[in-house]
Order: sequence, then C-alpha cells, then structure tokens
Amino acid sequence: MSIKKPDIRPNNPQFSSGPCTKPSTWTLDVLSDAALGRSHRASVGKDKLLAAIENTRTVLNIPANYKIGILPASDTGAIEAAMWSMLGERPIDICSWESFGAGWVTDVVKQLKLENVTHHEAAYGKLPDLTALNFNNDVIFTWNGTTSGVKVPNGDFIPSNRTGLTICDATSAAFAQDLEWDKLDVTTFSWQKALGGEAAHGMLVLSPKAVERLESYTPPWPLPKIFRLTKGGKLIDGIFKGATINTPSMLAVEDYLFALDWATAQGGTSGLVSKANSNLKVLANFVAEVNWLDFLAIDPNTRSNTSVCLKIVDPRVTALDAAAQMKFAKSLAKLLDDEAVAYDIGSYRDAPAGLRIWTGCTVEQADLIALIPWLSWAFETQIKKI
Repeated sequence: MSIKKPDIRPNNPQFSSGPCTKPSTWTLDVLSDAALGRSHRASVGKDKLLAAIENTRTVLNIPANYKIGILPASDTGAIEAAMWSMLGERPIDICSWESFGAGWVTDVVKQLKLENVTHHEAAYGKLPDLTALNFNNDVIFTWNGTTSGVKVPNGDFIPSNRTGLTICDATSAAFAQDLEWDKLDVTTFSWQKALGGEAAHGMLVLSPKAVERLESYTPPWPLPKIFRLTKGGKLIDGIFKGATINTPSMLAVEDYLFALDWATAQGGTSGLVSKANSNLKVLANFVAEVNWLDFLAIDPNTRSNTSVCLKIVDPRVTALDAAAQMKFAKSLAKLLDDEAVAYDIGSYRDAPAGLRIWTGCTVEQADLIALIPWLSWAFETQIKKI
C-alpha cells in the first residue's frame, strides 16, 4: 500500500551533523554587539574571548584547574596541536572506529612517523575492545564517532591511576554527552557541532597532567606556529586567557557567546544531554516500528545521541551491490532535500550507505516527529524504482 505524502513539514529542516542547526531562538540580531573592526588584542576583544572560555567552563562543568584555550582550524586544529606538541614521550595506543579517528591514526603513523604505536580498530558500527588499552601509554580516542554514530558508553574504561595521557576528540560529544573530566587529560571540540556555532575555531582543554607534559617534554620535530603551546619550556598561558595564536573571528565569538548563554538557559550540560537523549528516543521508537531501517551502532549502549547513523536493511536494498546501495541511500537524502524537509542527512562519504540525522540539543523534538513520516514516504517512493 502506498504511503500518502505527508502534509506536515518540519518547521526547521536543518538536520546536518556539522555545522548543525542553531538554537530556535537565534537571529542575526544576537550578533549586534560583536566587536567588529576591533583588535582581538584590545580589551573588548580579550574580554569576549575570555568570556567564551569561562562560559565554556561553566556550561561543561570543567574543573577550575583545567586550562581552556581557543585554537584555529576547528577541532582538527586543536587535536593536531595537542598531538604534535605532546606525543613521542612514550608509546601510544590509538583507537579508530570511523573516519575521523582513522585520520588521527594517519597523523600519528604517517605524518609524525611514530613507531611504538598500537592501533585498536573496529569496523563502522562497533567499538574496539577498550579493555585492551594500555593506559601506561598515551591513549588517543574519539568520545563520539561522528561518522559512525558510535560512542563510548562512559569513561569507566579509563583508570584513575593511569600514567599516560588520555587525548580525546570530543567534538559532537561536548554539550550532548557527559564528559568525565577526571578521566580526560586533553580534550578537543569545535563550535560548529552541538551548539550550532560557526566553524574554524577549536577548543583545547588541558588537565594539570597535560600541562606538566607540555612543560617537561619537547618533541623532536619542528612545530608550526599555530601548534606551539609553549615558549621557553613554559605553557603560553595567554592562549588560555583569550590571547589566541592567530586572529579569531569576533563575529563567530559573539555567535558562540550567544550559544553558551542559550545552553545555560537550557540547564547547562544536564539540560542539553536530556534534550539530546529525548531526541534520540524519537528516532529509536521509529526504527523499532519499521523493518527497513536500523541503527549502524550495533550495541544500544554505544548509540550516539547526536550524530545518529542509520543503515537500510530492507532485503531489496541489501541484495544490491555496494555502489547501488549507496545510490539508493543518496536518492532518499536527495528526495527529502528536494522536498525541503531534511537537509544534509546522507551518510558521511566514507561511511556505509545510509542516513545520518543530527539529534543534538539545538534540534527541536517537534521537527524530528514531523520528519518521521517523510522518511517512510521517501523510502516507499524510491523502493518502487528498484
């Protein structure tokens, strides 16, 4: 039986996994107080940058003795600055279960050319064996796999008495999942993910143990200026007080300050996590009701509540070769895009064929509820063409 084209559309069709949608109360007017045309070194600029740092600390409950810095080049710039500055002091255990984690493996093995590296790898949909990690070594992992929809369930796998550093890419997890700061020494994320901020700025959070590494160890390779976190064997403390390495966009800073104020009004981390969890439940209930779609994440305890990755399991589709499956999944995403009910929900280019729907805290639950009938309609429309 054919499914009737739905009458109700999402009020906001923006379900992209990054940059993700802005809060529903956002307008251009919130940027009116931006320090445009002013030096970021002037007091007005420094005050806004410091406010971005300290408001981040408040919303995410980051300990007072942790350093928070704003770095260039988004999450990528932040984690690469950390790896280039700190790695090589001891052996490394590194995890990958999706494309971004795999990218950090490439950095460590092929760019830094470090040799004493143990790679813990899992296919899309799974986690590697986290109990096999050696925390006497430096351990690198993503908290939430943005392109696989697979996250670590919690920080229980990290011992408190570790001797190595934990280096965590937490983009798409920060502001949506409970990060256990006592288990994290180096944490990075970006503005354009969970709070819908603008791109190109990354956040670097350092524990006292990470600061000690920076001040006691000098890597043997040259460091580009944008990666330098120390000078004369001491932490460049200004980076963590708003004196950024390069010129930031004060317009983007203003936008992030609005997002942080909005996050505070939602109840801070607990409110943001609750909203993302409720959004995930909407999709989980839908997946449980249909027989053509399933989560890419096999274990429910590892399912992301932000970057929800779904695979098409209808036998008419799974019988196709990989290229045809990808073509079918793309046809669903394009149809929904053409109908202006869901933008940018195709799976990541390196991921298995399917859909990826952002359910973070800036997505309104009513929009997800309105989207669901369209997913079924699009599938029934396209499956007839096979």
